[in-house]
Amino acid sequence: KVSDNAENTNKTGNIGVIVPEQYYEYSVSFYGQLYKKVVKALYKYDYYGILELLTDENEKEKKLPKILKDEKVDGLILLGQMDEEYINAIVNQNKLPVFFIDTYNSLMTFDTVISDGYYATYMLTNYLIRQGHTNIAFVGSVDATSSIADRFWGYRRALRENHIVYNEAWEIPDRDEKGNTFNAIIEEPGDIDAFVCNCDFIAHIVIQNLESRGYKVPQDVSVVGFDNFLPLGMGENRITSYEVNIEQMADLCVKSLIKKMNGKKYNKGVQVVTGKIIYRNTVAPKR
Repeated sequence: KVSDNAENTNKTGNIGVIVPEQYYEYSVSFYGQLYKKVVKALYKYDYYGILELLTDENEKEKKLPKILKDEKVDGLILLGQMDEEYINAIVNQNKLPVFFIDTYNSLMTFDTVISDGYYATYMLTNYLIRQGHTNIAFVGSVDATSSIADRFWGYRRALRENHIVYNEAWEIPDRDEKGNTFNAIIEEPGDIDAFVCNCDFIAHIVIQNLESRGYKVPQDVSVVGFDNFLPLGMGENRITSYEVNIEQMADLCVKSLIKKMNGKKYNKGVQVVTGKIIYRNTVAPKR
């Protein structure tokens, strides 16, 4: 029995949760909500979550999280997109078991839980096509994150299957190199009759841009988003969107990490959680 107790004293009962600073600027952000769900799931399994924000500087210099160095935690959960080299540094440190959530990289194998962005935007784009739309743009900087890239290729697949010839002008960036989103994304829709946006926040900006120029959504132009999440007061019940099951993502991530920490069998690599389309009033049949 002595050895059992000795082993237990090494356990802290804490899990470090690392979020890049840029994604956690306000607690009402999508990642703020995801973090809350992760903490709730940890608590359910008798663990405490300790948040550490990852600064741009530390990410660039590949500085490992302070909580890892201080040996304050039994495992790590990393939320959101991160630099490839930083992911590598985290994966290759041998001190602690790690799980990622809402990030992946096709060049590396690591344990992660993601939402089904590819299939989701495939379904959303098909829904727009069934409403008679054919000139459909995608709003999102495709190379910014793996999740935006997935959403873009799901959209492209729907166009291709429906024999709609893709126009390169339909790929509309939504942020600068540093990840700051533009306030003016759409000047004029031109012949575009529908927009597939990589998240609801961007859909909200696109709708504002269109309405400020006298266009009506959905009467003139249809818009869909992703995440089914907007901060209160931003027309959060307006946008047709794909609801990501963040509670299930958080729970799966936490359960899998605990199994990994305890040397039990778990699903290695990428685990995908699906969601559902939420139909609201930003889509109308093409006139």
